[in-house]
Amino acid sequence: CAPAIAQSAVAPKPASAPARTAIPRTPDGKPDFSGMWEGPFIQDMSKDGLNKDVRNQKGAGVIPMTEWGKQKMATQVDVSVHCLPTGYVRTTNAPFPMEIMQRPGRIVILYEINNNFHIIFTDGRGHPQDLEPTWAGHSIGTFDGDTLVVDTIGFNGKTQLDTEGHPHSDQLHVVERFSYIDPTHLNYDLTIEDPISYT
Repeated sequence: CAPAIAQSAVAPKPASAPARTAIPRTPDGKPDFSGMWEGPFIQDMSKDGLNKDVRNQKGAGVIPMTEWGKQKMATQVDVSVHCLPTGYVRTTNAPFPMEIMQRPGRIVILYEINNNFHIIFTDGRGHPQDLEPTWAGHSIGTFDGDTLVVDTIGFNGKTQLDTEGHPHSDQLHVVERFSYIDPTHLNYDLTIEDPISYT
């Protein structure tokens, strides 16, 4: 089992917009996550959502790394120094807004940081058998009731999970869960699995 992080994202409401009382839905009744969202900056995944050091609190702050993971973290260079893509997890947890555009069969996330984008296929397809590894991996999304579950694999292993430099291999598996807390706030739950980097 790997560390999980939950955080809330806030969509600012224009002053003239009426307050919503129900979560937005698509014509087929699924939650509609379209809109501008911004969450807290997760600089270091071994700390809490406000980057407060929680290592001395029971059960928090320790990311169980393999020897390979420890060695990689100690020796790797930050990819952003070389203007390379920052990666899917790190981009999502950056201190910049993102726009979610939900369409039939896909969800597209546009990130302000480095003008990155990511496509989540929601048309029922699975991951391809001959998946070519990429900087951001391959994502498929399904709905579990009102929760969007995004499963991502196919990473090239050349990015980091956070600004602190927690590494990952090409075996990284990311599961995200998006759900509404109320009409203007999301809960975002992230689970990381990587048997090469973490125990």
